[in-house]
Amino acid sequence: MTGSAADTTPTRLEEELAALAGSVPDPELPVLSLTELGVLRGVRMLESGAVEVALTPTYTGCPAIEAMAADIERVLHEHGIPEVSVHTVLSPAWSTDDISAEGRRKLAEFGIAPPRPHAAEGPVPVTLSVRCPHCGSTDTELLSRFSSTACKALRRCVSCREPFDHFKEL
Repeated sequence: MTGSAADTTPTRLEEELAALAGSVPDPELPVLSLTELGVLRGVRMLESGAVEVALTPTYTGCPAIEAMAADIERVLHEHGIPEVSVHTVLSPAWSTDDISAEGRRKLAEFGIAPPRPHAAEGPVPVTLSVRCPHCGSTDTELLSRFSSTACKALRRCVSCREPFDHFKEL
């Protein structure tokens, strides 16, 4: 959603606006920016001076999408963009593969087991274990399919006995 219909290359201004919009923290996981979460799909500057932002929710009906849109609008308004519209884009659907490597690192550092990436190529893992973000053990157990948000499960490490959230693979 960058550049004109004939030219999909983002302009320098669009790249700067995307960096601003993408720096907004996720309202449910403020340790991650929207760029790191992978939900910011694009920013386009219109000839009128208005800015359109494309945002994909982590799942259809995600209640955080409204807060994300409001935060993006606020940040861009604060940087002199008077007219901002945020559009929800459902296709292609968001996947946990959209979380950046930095986002995965931050989740683990924050105590949330990051989702396992889908194997694009190479061997398929034969284990369904989730690594404990506290001690690194793969001996973990599911306590609840849902945690503080629908996209996370609550698990406990059998080794260190610490409970932790696991960002579910989608």
